[in-house]
Amino acid sequence: MRSFAFNIAYWILSIGYGLTAAFAALAPGRGPASWVIRRYVMRMVQAMAIFAGIRLRVLGRERLPAGAFIIASKHQSWGDGFATYDQFDDLAFVTGDHLEKFPLLGGVLKKLGAIVVNSCGGHEARKALAMRAAEARAENRRILIYPEGHLAPVGKKFKYRSGVWHMYRDFDMPVVPLATNLGLFWPEEKYEKHAGTATLDFLEPIPTGLPKDEFLARLEAVIEARTAELVAEAAGQPVSPAMLIDTPTK
Repeated sequence: MRSFAFNIAYWILSIGYGLTAAFAALAPGRGPASWVIRRYVMRMVQAMAIFAGIRLRVLGRERLPAGAFIIASKHQSWGDGFATYDQFDDLAFVTGDHLEKFPLLGGVLKKLGAIVVNSCGGHEARKALAMRAAEARAENRRILIYPEGHLAPVGKKFKYRSGVWHMYRDFDMPVVPLATNLGLFWPEEKYEKHAGTATLDFLEPIPTGLPKDEFLARLEAVIEARTAELVAEAAGQPVSPAMLIDTPTK
């Protein structure tokens, strides 16, 4: 019943706020559409708690640096975006171009200043990422990116892509790793939801200036290790060394 109730609320909120945002995107400036999406995200997080029984615990906000920075997050659930977006007043985010296929959504994403890139990657995707991220950086906005580029089931991971490093290098911005166990409660894009308290943990920022291999290794290590800890804590299990071993998903 919880899953059914939440999914009804999900579609009602998504359709209602989506249409409202599409009309708001016709107005000059980013403000009107941004205001609508902020309310949409707030209502969705409330619906997660009320209908699905999924509440959020947010750790590490005191670690967030002042000014613009990049948030590099683990991505286990469709709920990740809502949970993270709700923590900030103005957040740019990197997303694949598949979202532009939904009616009216392309215009909303453009007005929000979302950084839309080709999901297949390659040189053109990196070029688009650099250009659009530069716009967000010029506006002193925080930028959210999922380095794996895919939803990863709990306990698995994809190879961390280099796009986050290119932004880190080109814009001289610190990167805040974000670990989460939300996938235990809202698995990937699945219908079923499980009540409980999900955790977002903002980890120590990675300072600027590291070479590519060192940066990516450090980013992956801290996100995957802390995510494994959060998953184990929620399940009431000790963290075993096996949980911290590289387990790539192809």
